[in-house]
Amino acid sequence: MSAARVFSETVCTLGEGPLWHPGREQLFWFDIIGRRLLTREEGGERAWSFDDEVSAAGWIDRDRLLVASARALLVFDLRSGAAEELCPLEADDPATRSNDGRADPWGGFWIGTMGRQAEAGAGAIYRWYRGEMRRLVAGVTITNAICFAPDGGCAYYADTPTGRILRQPLDAEGWPDGAPEVLVDAEGAEWGPDGAVTDAEGCLWNAQWGAGRVARYAPDGAFLSAWDVPTPQATCPAFGGPGMSTLFVTTAAEGGLSLPAGRTFAIETGIAGRPEPPVRL
Repeated sequence: MSAARVFSETVCTLGEGPLWHPGREQLFWFDIIGRRLLTREEGGERAWSFDDEVSAAGWIDRDRLLVASARALLVFDLRSGAAEELCPLEADDPATRSNDGRADPWGGFWIGTMGRQAEAGAGAIYRWYRGEMRRLVAGVTITNAICFAPDGGCAYYADTPTGRILRQPLDAEGWPDGAPEVLVDAEGAEWGPDGAVTDAEGCLWNAQWGAGRVARYAPDGAFLSAWDVPTPQATCPAFGGPGMSTLFVTTAAEGGLSLPAGRTFAIETGIAGRPEPPVRL
């Protein structure tokens, strides 16, 4: 297995939401607490600042991203830096913010919220689709691991304190169909399931907060392998690079951890990921 190398020296208090833009061949990621969207481009790194915390994104076209902020979904123009509100997100609740999110295969966007102090049950998971925001799951403490099977047959998500990653069957339009099932049960472990992504084979890669690794699970939940990063608070993975086989991993320096905590890493896995689908407005 290849060792993790530093992709970005920028230290994020809470790095999250890495997104490989397939049209630009460029990685974007967030520092939630720092209220920044970051990228690396020719000539160095670049950051955009926001008024609220920002946590996750999908790509709309070459120059626009859908960005989840603490109070809204935003259409963000990479050329001008302008952000336009698409729809509110728990805008009347100052105690919550967005956390994990990802575009779905139908052009929708799933986004989770959580209490700013991780208050029990304060968060939820929503789906924005065709101009409508609908709540899918209520009573979540820390939303994480939102991702989708390659065939669109199911979604995955986690409530980190429970230690479980759930598999949610979906119908033909991407809405939940029946009750979720437990895919990975790590209740009582010293780490918690954080962000996740699926690869071309349908395996799930989960960043594990407290374990300093990204673990790969088969579609039936069997543990396959783990890829280490040199700091305990791994937060979210994303595939990108040539052949979509580079695994980018954000981390956090939250709690005063010293370097290399908070940096963003890259691992050459030799396993193909999948390009993220676009969000369709």
